[in-house]
Amino acid sequence: MEDQSFNEPRLALNRIYTKTGDQGDTHLASGERVAKDSPRLECYGCVDELNSFVGAAAVTCNGVPTLAPLAEILIRVQHELFNLGSILATTPEHVHPKQARIADADVSQLESEIDSMNADLPPLRSFVLPGGSRINTDLHIARTVCRRAERLLVGAARQVPIDPVNLRYLNRLSDALFVWSRWANHVQDVEETLWSPNRAASAQRG
Repeated sequence: MEDQSFNEPRLALNRIYTKTGDQGDTHLASGERVAKDSPRLECYGCVDELNSFVGAAAVTCNGVPTLAPLAEILIRVQHELFNLGSILATTPEHVHPKQARIADADVSQLESEIDSMNADLPPLRSFVLPGGSRINTDLHIARTVCRRAERLLVGAARQVPIDPVNLRYLNRLSDALFVWSRWANHVQDVEETLWSPNRAASAQRG
């Protein structure tokens, strides 16, 4: 069977600041110098932000036995998001065959986890609001950041070459984060917060 693994990183980060980006530009992983607000940087910057929120959600799961399966998934997703950032930071002509990236298998795994966890949940009768538990809220925050990353990637793909699998991954991940947020409340016996338009202040007057 063909080896599908990626190269392990070879880094030596001895200095954290270099002063080379003080004029508003930086290097891509592939060496090109670009503005810090370029489409690629906007995308992988948002993916980096998403990774931080996913990490926060994983920490929230610590010490909660019912959430242990979710914590394991979230840590895996963090590695996948770093792989995504790696490939977004590299122009296609400089991608190494063994460079870390998102693959169809990553998308398929998310779909499997969505189907498995969603099967345990009651059907939705209304839109749900973030709330009920900290982990639910953490996952909703990650979901909204994921949607922003997806929108940025759609825009970037109009200007620079982007592998479509990256867009599919973010789209599935946002769906997964929604299902996981519901699942987390469900396994903790926490009631979901359903949207009720008549709970607005304007609806309670008159």
